[in-house]
Amino acid sequence: MHCLSRYDDFDECKIQVFPVTLVQLRHLISLAQSGSFTKSAEALFLTQPALSRSIRALEAELGQPLFDRVGRRSVLTPFGEVALRRARQLVFDADELAGSGRQMLEGRSGNVRIGLGSGPGAMLMTPLLHTMATSHPTVHIEIARGHTDVLTRRLRERELDALVVDARSLVPAPDLRVASLVEMRGTFMVRERHPLTRWKGALRFETLLQYPIASTPLSDEVARALVERYGPRAHPAECVTLRCEEIPSLVDVVRRTDAVLIAIRAAAPDLVELPMKPTMNATARFGIVTLGRRAEPPALPIVRRLITELMHD
Repeated sequence: MHCLSRYDDFDECKIQVFPVTLVQLRHLISLAQSGSFTKSAEALFLTQPALSRSIRALEAELGQPLFDRVGRRSVLTPFGEVALRRARQLVFDADELAGSGRQMLEGRSGNVRIGLGSGPGAMLMTPLLHTMATSHPTVHIEIARGHTDVLTRRLRERELDALVVDARSLVPAPDLRVASLVEMRGTFMVRERHPLTRWKGALRFETLLQYPIASTPLSDEVARALVERYGPRAHPAECVTLRCEEIPSLVDVVRRTDAVLIAIRAAAPDLVELPMKPTMNATARFGIVTLGRRAEPPALPIVRRLITELMHD
């Protein structure tokens, strides 16, 4: 049989073909991540020849090469990219099935990994951790924070089980499922006794530009709403001078300085809402994002209940 791999030094090799196994798929995933037979063999506790035979057998069964040799690295072929995506799904499903069996056998409640965007993180993270610690102490929970694009990538790579993010900042895709949507009003806020709280007459956006403006990254839809209301200078890329993913940090800065915060009203109840003319008229639409065709994480009903209880104006 002709060997399909292009990283060997010989042209002909004899490979006994067997049905694809999970072990071979794990070898494929490991080699794709490291790009090195030596590193992958060490990580998998295999000899390098054993790993090479496994990959060659997988290529023979699939009928196409999976890797090319580029310098000292083994790089996925176009078919290898497709195979890797399918392999990750199959291995994940197998691991999830095995994990469920172990949890039932050992009486454990399982693990859940939740990604939170800036708004949900400010409102849900502490209550969620408190709820899990007091009411579900056997559930292992991990919370990740970050930009929607980063969290979505981690969801697709099976590093997270679900996200709670602003659905308007999410790029629509057929593999993503969005549910439990709730809208929350955005506004401009300042500390008590801020100079703008004593402003006489109509408060226009141009007046706010005298002060630092703080915000988390805003969706394109919110950016359009700001520009439509207040003109080109209101685009977040133009007007926001203090930007980070963590609303609590921005709120703390606004409490201590003359900065103006753009955020959902419920994120900072102690701050003073500015009576803008015209009103801001922009909302965030938060929802739970999961991968289609994937089983619901065990703690997701808890997250859904907390959204209902906490995320409202």
